[in-house]
Formats: sequence, structure tokens, C-alpha cells
Amino acid sequence: MMQLSDFKFELPDELIARYPLDTRSASRLLHLNADGSYQDLHFTDILDLFEEGDLLVLNDTKVMKARLKGKRASGGAVEVLVERIFDQTIAHCHIKASNSPKAGAELFIGEDGVKVTVTGRQENLYIVEFSQAILQVLDVYGQLPIPPYFNREAEAIDTERYQTVFNDPTKIASVAAPTASLHFDQDLLAKLEQKGIHKTFVTLHVGAGTFLPVRTDDIKNHVMHSEWCDVPEATAQLIAETKARGNKVIAVGTTATRALESAAQACGGKIGAWTGDTQIFIYPGYKFCVVDRLITNFHLPESTLLMLVSALSNRDHILNAYTHAVESKYRFFSYGDAMLIENAN
Repeated sequence: MMQLSDFKFELPDELIARYPLDTRSASRLLHLNADGSYQDLHFTDILDLFEEGDLLVLNDTKVMKARLKGKRASGGAVEVLVERIFDQTIAHCHIKASNSPKAGAELFIGEDGVKVTVTGRQENLYIVEFSQAILQVLDVYGQLPIPPYFNREAEAIDTERYQTVFNDPTKIASVAAPTASLHFDQDLLAKLEQKGIHKTFVTLHVGAGTFLPVRTDDIKNHVMHSEWCDVPEATAQLIAETKARGNKVIAVGTTATRALESAAQACGGKIGAWTGDTQIFIYPGYKFCVVDRLITNFHLPESTLLMLVSALSNRDHILNAYTHAVESKYRFFSYGDAMLIENAN
């Protein structure tokens, strides 16, 4: 049985990247080969590592300004994090308050006190009805929900840098960025295209559950949060063609990976178009159907994402590479450096 403690590593606090580098593509890249050997590179070296005809799969979601500050009728402070919008005025939200609001509780958002009403619970989320269109309220009063480990409020720089350069503004529904994609700037995307390296998109709206720690000793007992994803027909077709010619499918990020593998699971083990809610939990022992290589950042100890990368390579290779990354002072987490991991299975 795989124990949670199998995915522990020591991370000095100063290696957590709390701000982005000046240039997106200036990050370092740790390339982990299938045999466990690794090379210290720069992110732009992917131009030499990828072949003409290879396919990059990117997540085109956009991060909402999902964090709202407000007050209760009594004047007590509350924070509302919109996790999922259902229609113009109804959303499922996380609420931080001194005590849990009951059904019927009214909260007042921002300096203008826009009223929202808690109407009930849905598992660990609150069902909240807004008195105005949610996206407009977020646009005016919301803050980008940067990760808790930044230990700071969102700032002007995050408005640009905590979004990908290719996000689709009509797909504004994530509460966290697909961070592996933050390393791509227009210049690098143009150079990849010139080399004949193709790209295509999937959508997975990242939920706040991505930051939830695993709390069960036996990792198989962990229940994944649910996220909406879409693998379009055109993307599935490009992937099938790429594989047929012997080229590689490179998933950019764990979110793109989870979307692709969810679609394959739904389509009997090979890629097909699929839209739906996924709760896929990828941990060692999982057999990948689609992904040949993965670009990803460095992940938190004991996280489901560390388990996912350990499934693609193996746990010893990953922890060994992470030890090297710590010794070599790689920058960790959302604004940190990247890895390119080869499928070792």
C-alpha cells in the first residue's frame, strides 16, 4: 500500500517562489529521463528537446478574480471564494468566517455592500445567490485567488502573470492558474511553431481543491475534488494523428494531463472527445493512455500532484530529482521553475 509519508520531502521556505521572474520563459528546467537520470537546463531548451511533428497540449482556461471580501450583517469580516458558477447569479463558494453562515445568512461584498445570500450547502461548499451578475461583481470587487503559500495579497503584477498568454477570455472559470503554462511567452510559442511543433487546447477549470492536502494515510482512500473539463473533437483528432506518426504528445501541466487521461478513460482507453466532470486521481500504478511527456512545476510535499508525476516517472526518480532541485536551489510552486518528465512506464 502507498502511504502518504512516501511522498514527503523537506523544502526550505526560501525556495518557494512568491513572485514571478521578469521574463516568463527565463525559468530553469530540470529534465527527468525515463531511466531516472536528469539534466539542468533552461526552459527555452524545450526547442531542442521537442521534434518537428510533436504536439503540445495546453489548458486554455482563465482565472477568475474569485476572492471577495465582505461583511456579515453584524459587521464581522467574511471572505468568499467563488469555486463554480452555475448561472448568472448562483455559485458554489468557499466561505471563511468566524463561524459558519447558516442558510438565509446575508453577506455584503465590497465597499458598496453588494448583497449575497447563502441558500444552503453542497458537500464542503456553500450555495450562494448573488443580487447582481456574478462575473460583474468579481470584475469590480474580486481579487485574483493567488495560492495561499504566497503569504501575500494579490498585486498588480499577478493580474498579468497569474494568467497564461493564451487564455480564452470566454473560459473565465478557474480559481488557480494552470501553472506549467505560465512559462510560455509569445516569443517562445512563435519559435515552437517555426520548428513545426504543433499545439492544441483542452479546458479544465481548476478548482481550489488543487491546494487541498491529502489527509488519508493510505492514499487510495483520498477523495478527489471534481473539476469540469473539455477535450474537443479537433484536439482528440490531432492527438490520434500525432501518435499514429510516432510523434510525442506533450501535456503542459497536470490539469491538461488530467483532462486528457479523463477523456481516454471515458472513451475506453484511447483518446476521444469528451466533456464532463472529472475526479480522476492519478497515482503510482496508473497506466497513462495519452501522455508521453509532461511539462510541470515543482509540487507540494504529500500533494496529489506529486503523486501524479510519480505515476508518470516513478516515486524514487521524482524524489531523487526533487532532492537535487532543492540542493540546486530551483524555485518551487506556481511561480517557480519547471520540470520536463518522460513517461517511464
